[in-house]
Amino acid sequence: MKSRFRFIAALAMAGMTATSASAAFAASSTLTVDGGWVRWLPGALPAAGYLTIMNNGDKPVDLVGTSSPDYGMAMLHVTRTEGSTSKMEMVDKLTVPAHQKVALEPGHYHLMLEQPTHKLAPGDTVKLELKFSNGDTVVAPLPVKPPSATQ
Repeated sequence: MKSRFRFIAALAMAGMTATSASAAFAASSTLTVDGGWVRWLPGALPAAGYLTIMNNGDKPVDLVGTSSPDYGMAMLHVTRTEGSTSKMEMVDKLTVPAHQKVALEPGHYHLMLEQPTHKLAPGDTVKLELKFSNGDTVVAPLPVKPPSATQ
């Protein structure tokens, strides 16, 4: 199993792209990212990134940072609903409990991607680097989908 994770990590680090949104990428045998995608908006409008993080380790781990060579800014946000009003708030971290997964999905936690560094469109791939409190970095190439996408 460990050799599988090392192989996948090597592919991700080499900059190879995923052809399937369900492909997993990992920097260690502790953390994996699965089912990721980016909801693209035209022009220089912000995009949103969604994915599932699995922590196979024995201790909780926090997602503490994210970056992308495809965007000038990448931030963790959460959508909060109060009555009939929803608003997005930036958050500093997201805890992934031991032996559990956390989904970043529309209407909840998500990655806000701003200031594209080049022209992007549906069908492209965005590279995200996720930084965790245990020192691991997971690299995940995510397919770009149109504004109408829901998953």
